[in-house]
Amino acid sequence: MLYRRLEGKENAILEFATEREVFLLLGENQIAARCLHYDETCRIEEYYDGRTLTPKDLESSHVLKGIASQLYRFHQIDPDVLPDETFFELLHYKWSPLARFVLEDQRHFFPPDEQTMCDDLKAILTPETAQMVQRCLPTSPLRFCHNDTYHGNVMMLPDGSIKLLDFEFSCLNHPAFDFSNLFAETVMEHGLSDAPYFSIADPRYGQEDIEMLVGHYLDCGPLVGENRQIELDRLVRETQDMIMLSDYMYAMAAIPLAVKPIQKIRFIPYAHARWNRFLAAYEQRFGQESLR
Repeated sequence: MLYRRLEGKENAILEFATEREVFLLLGENQIAARCLHYDETCRIEEYYDGRTLTPKDLESSHVLKGIASQLYRFHQIDPDVLPDETFFELLHYKWSPLARFVLEDQRHFFPPDEQTMCDDLKAILTPETAQMVQRCLPTSPLRFCHNDTYHGNVMMLPDGSIKLLDFEFSCLNHPAFDFSNLFAETVMEHGLSDAPYFSIADPRYGQEDIEMLVGHYLDCGPLVGENRQIELDRLVRETQDMIMLSDYMYAMAAIPLAVKPIQKIRFIPYAHARWNRFLAAYEQRFGQESLR
């Protein structure tokens, strides 16, 4: 069994009672770890013996098949406790005050170059940016989604089976974001010896990788023939379109961590880099119609 001490929930997407019900439901469906105790201070759950994935692991068809199977099962669940707001609506509502406090009230703690970045990052909090994010979203139906599917939140057990981890962001969203977020984070290299202790590498994925993941996902369902191909094309297109939203999400998530970092990284430069990647991708997609 694993004892988890629960703290630092200021950035929680869901209220505690809702998050608890979601986790317990995922445990009942054997997607999350089976839970023996859950209160506001701690959680006691089944222990997984294995390792979290690396970006290199995503090159394996076997691994992508396991992830796709877990995500398909995840997306079939329909918790009745979820708020009506979508992930990106909740993210903007919950995280903007935390980010604003850092960028405005804590700005003086950062070196001059990062203070300039703080000024740039204030644009991420505006209603115009919220409009930009909404414009990037597909028109397809919403489902219950994980929303934080990067490789570090996926575990491989000794028998090769795959388990998803960390469901704190799980709520309504478009399923394609769970595919796009998985690949988008492979561009980041952390743990470098010199400041800002990270870099953005070339993407480790391409069209074939996305098609493989989505294909494995659809293999779990009933669609065949032309209907399957139509759904494959749609999900691949939506996945490619939503990759930029991972940059937006991680920029927002990084800003509140800048004052009390949880790892060796300069979080203001990190947020600044992710924010500018989002802006560049948005302008490339929408061109002269950009809201900037």
